[in-house]
Amino acid sequence: MACQLRSTLPGSRSTLITSQMPVSQWYNTLADPLADAILDRLVHNAYELELRGESMRKLMTKLD
Repeated sequence: MACQLRSTLPGSRSTLITSQMPVSQWYNTLADPLADAILDRLVHNAYELELRGESMRKLMTKLD
């Protein structure tokens, strides 16, 4: 289903995916040929933003 979705929207829309796991670990975690194909489509022509530091949820909990 994800392959069909990505193939119907080539360059026409933005897709935002968030994860607590770095992209470099996705392939090892999802060790499956179908997952590999899906990840290749997602990562191709993608911009990766890696945020560092404490989560805002943790910081806000400490303030309360």
